[in-house]
Amino acid sequence: MHQNKSLVILILLLGLLIHKYYCKEQTYIHNQGKPLRFHVAEFNFDHVSDVYAITLWILLGSLAKVGFHLSYRLTEKFPESCLLIMLGLIVGGLLYITHLAEQKAYVLNSDTFFLFLLPPIILEAGYFMPNRPFFDNLGTILLLAIVNTLFNTVCIGLTIYGFARTPIFGNTPFDMLSCFVFAALISAVDPVAVLATFTEIHVNDMLYIVVFGESLLNDAVSVVLYRMFDSFAKIGQENLILMDYVLGALSFFVVSLGGVLIGIIFGVVACFTTKFTEHTPVLEPLIILVYAYLAYLTSEMVSVSGILAITFCGMVMKQYVSFNISKKSDATTEYVLKMLSSIMETIIFMFMGLSTVSDHHSWNTGFVLITILSCLVFRVIGIAIFANLANCWRLLELTRIDMLI
Repeated sequence: MHQNKSLVILILLLGLLIHKYYCKEQTYIHNQGKPLRFHVAEFNFDHVSDVYAITLWILLGSLAKVGFHLSYRLTEKFPESCLLIMLGLIVGGLLYITHLAEQKAYVLNSDTFFLFLLPPIILEAGYFMPNRPFFDNLGTILLLAIVNTLFNTVCIGLTIYGFARTPIFGNTPFDMLSCFVFAALISAVDPVAVLATFTEIHVNDMLYIVVFGESLLNDAVSVVLYRMFDSFAKIGQENLILMDYVLGALSFFVVSLGGVLIGIIFGVVACFTTKFTEHTPVLEPLIILVYAYLAYLTSEMVSVSGILAITFCGMVMKQYVSFNISKKSDATTEYVLKMLSSIMETIIFMFMGLSTVSDHHSWNTGFVLITILSCLVFRVIGIAIFANLANCWRLLELTRIDMLI
């Protein structure tokens, strides 16, 4: 009886929230638009267009992955992520021809990516990350994530600014702070691409932990650098004072440590909550997912690293929650996380191809080539310098093959 009352209250609360935030107020007039005849059925695609398009995206990506794995020769020669991008290019071309590419359901914006697509991927990685190897390699991870990312950002920004003063960019003006803002965006390693690629090629656990840990922690660095340089650009280079630089450096510790702290708090609360779910095992996977997602949203709300928050929340929960929940709930949680992560990765790679086909691009060949070359060159130089520096105290050194990968 108590469980039924709780479910009824929960349903009522969800209904009120949905009505308040998602339901549009409608005024019904009895005689408005009288039909000439009674219609047995009507075609009303506008009513379900957005949800229908999202469902078709998921189905298309799932069928594509099934088809790719049925063709072993295809998957042996090309990574799955590249095939999905190519599929996105094909679908994007078809939508562009049919003038559907501008509709909201076919465009990936930053809010959709950061609030819905990215969290399941990072949560799955953090939940299944082996904690001991991560902390054993923490010194190398911090060196690559902080110092190497800062090195790449400064070098790429200065290179782009230097070439902007030559005719290579077609005399397009670039000021120094704008170059640093752009460099902060592209200097960090993308965790989505790292996870997808490393899972496919089956790298050794040590290299996986080092590179994945770096890709997670340098999120805090890239976020801080982007916000700092963007704020500096708004203030104006001639108006900056010493205090601005000090506060910019301080924000790094706030963003990174704040995200870690929020993730640990929500992870501990989730572990404590699951101690009392013995009689409601069907809710246990939902509780784990909701607490992790709340950690991410809370971090984004207070402008700290959501990726670090959901990663450490997953690491804390995995360490203790498994002992509190039933075996079926534990297995369900693992399968749901892997399913969500796989679906989101598929959608992201398809949208990468889809977003390429658009009229809104401003192409500058010189800028693109210099940017790509700068990323490749300084990434290689940075890895060579800081990986060899890390080998000075590592018991298991990073080999040249590891550095190349």
